[in-house]
Amino acid sequence: MEQLTKGVRIGKRAGVCVLLLTLGALLIQGYHPYAEDAEIYLPGVEKILHPGLFPAGQEFFAAHASLTLFPNLVAFSLRVTHLPMEVGLFLWHLVSIFLLLLACWELGGLLFPSSRARWGGVCLVATLLTIPVAGTALYIMDQYLNPRNLAAFAGIFMLARTLERKYVRALLWLVFAACMHPLMWTFPFSFCVLLLVWDRFESRRNSVPTTGFAGLPWIPLAPLASSAYHEAAKQHGYFYIQNWAWYEWLGIVAPLVLFWWVGRTTRRPQGSMLERVSRAFVVYGLIFLAAALVVDLPARFESLARLQPLRCLHFLYIVLFVVLGGLLGENVLRDRVWRWLLLFVPLSLGMFLAQRSLFPASAPVEWPNAAPRNPWAQAFVWSRHNTPVDAEFALDPQYMHITGEDEIGFRCLAERSRLADGVKDNGVVSMFPPLAEEWWTQVQAQTPWKSFQSADFSRLKSKYGVGWVVVQQPGVAGLDCAYQNSAVRVCRIP
Repeated sequence: MEQLTKGVRIGKRAGVCVLLLTLGALLIQGYHPYAEDAEIYLPGVEKILHPGLFPAGQEFFAAHASLTLFPNLVAFSLRVTHLPMEVGLFLWHLVSIFLLLLACWELGGLLFPSSRARWGGVCLVATLLTIPVAGTALYIMDQYLNPRNLAAFAGIFMLARTLERKYVRALLWLVFAACMHPLMWTFPFSFCVLLLVWDRFESRRNSVPTTGFAGLPWIPLAPLASSAYHEAAKQHGYFYIQNWAWYEWLGIVAPLVLFWWVGRTTRRPQGSMLERVSRAFVVYGLIFLAAALVVDLPARFESLARLQPLRCLHFLYIVLFVVLGGLLGENVLRDRVWRWLLLFVPLSLGMFLAQRSLFPASAPVEWPNAAPRNPWAQAFVWSRHNTPVDAEFALDPQYMHITGEDEIGFRCLAERSRLADGVKDNGVVSMFPPLAEEWWTQVQAQTPWKSFQSADFSRLKSKYGVGWVVVQQPGVAGLDCAYQNSAVRVCRIP
């Protein structure tokens, strides 16, 4: 074991290289602090820092916030450092990328004897941070700060410490991951348990598969889903494996085949760490695939599908890229600089262009305190600075899917309450069924948004206290619009 772990700890020179890779990864994947699931996670931070925010609708983000210490940790760091919100979020995001790459560097040192293999794995992970993970609707790391990013590096550190048999340190990383995300910690934990049992009872492998569910012992029998919950759940087809496209199924099968191949080709008389890990991942993937089929196919388990057992692929993909990058570095790239450039330059360019297609109306990297380029974001920022703290807004329930909006969250960027939407709030409902009825009532009250006239907005004001709306150009007659740009208007309801 001492020979295997010798030289794993990072030195100053290697640390600088990981930092440079972190900056390179940031430029490739971009940075969009208020996009997508930031609409769910950041309001919890903002509410802690400014308790007067979000007098209405906070149940749609408090549900997640109650299961994680992520908002408390970020808010505490901002209070201690006195950093502006946007600067603090940016630094946290950089740190999360750096620690993930550092964890992959340490894991590579345990799986491979050469430094070029280790760096091959780290470079491949850095380049592919935003590659889709099969049909799970996850990336390896998102383009904004969220609990999954923090749980990701903690999971890899947990595996590295388990391989070194430093179980107390592995447990500490487990505790950190569990405090950050109530679900994502279960997958690296399950794998580490499986690996330990595999090592101890290798001669009796038939008993191993039962340990793969170690991370999911707390799942209750699913209650029958309400019609409102079904409306939310059916908009998340990736919950249900039978809805996955063929290439998304390939994203399950191909990694398992690759791990099986690695386990076969790296077989040694006395065994190797890479062989053990690869063979264990085959079993791990098959176990969670079976779990996905069990909770997905029977209709009565519809609400259990939200636990998404195939999110196990997130952890599996990270380790897979460390392994594949290591094999490429060791056997193909070697010490030929032109080979490294020939692989990683086109790959980086392709990943960069893919991200630009996802956020075409926003800057590639939205630097802290820079004026937003996106006109929707400009309107949301104006709303933050020019409307009362207790103002309540209404928007098109599908506003995050409008072309040019770039999935920017109103609630987290404007720091104002709004009625429930049909994109992110329905994602919350899919995880927390008791919110379904209220969510569905509010969404139906805003439908069909594109046909709304002044009287419809007055009805929202009478029923929910909505005083402001954000509407697309050319606007709606009868509204007092205090702000407008090329895309939207921000208007008072008379």
